Amino acid sequence: MTWATGATVPDLGDASAVDADAVDAVAMQAHAAARQIVRQYGAFVWRTLRYQGVAERDLEDVSQEVFIIIFQKLAQLERSSSIRAWIYGISVRVAAGYRRRFRIHREVLVDEVPELAASADSGEADRLHARRQLAQVIARLDEDKRAVFVLHELEHLEMTEIAEIVGCPVATGYSRLAAAKKQALAMLSRMSKESK
Repeated sequence: MTWATGATVPDLGDASAVDADAVDAVAMQAHAAARQIVRQYGAFVWRTLRYQGVAERDLEDVSQEVFIIIFQKLAQLERSSSIRAWIYGISVRVAAGYRRRFRIHREVLVDEVPELAASADSGEADRLHARRQLAQVIARLDEDKRAVFVLHELEHLEMTEIAEIVGCPVATGYSRLAAAKKQALAMLSRMSKESK
């Protein structure tokens, strides 16, 4: 068989025409590239999913779903695009699908077994409480504000990169960040008053 470029492709039905070593080398390269992507962006995907409302018990499964999509579509990534922005977009869409699937989930969960909560030192208990409050506040932010807030305050990205990731002008990113901070502070203040 000959392609439009004039290159001849071996008949795959003929096992002698397929170089097993070449196939193994390509498979090894693909496996190494996949490992590198997971190593480099795994924590970023995990945090993005967590702050997009994926329950902690489901993070591993949903992260795997994200990476399956990444590997299926990796060839479609435009080289001029930021891979972090592309991965963030996939993560947000997968998290949205997760939230739709589990919107009517009626399971009641606790974060810790009661005996373990009682035995935890007060410093660890305070940190755990602060993390829960932050997660609650972030979950209540509008999606646009949440994305900018998480990427700036938790991922420590520059606003130019954030604007590229979320697809907005830099000035809009700054205004969303300011609005998110104002809303978050109001919610934290309200939570503090309610807990007294």
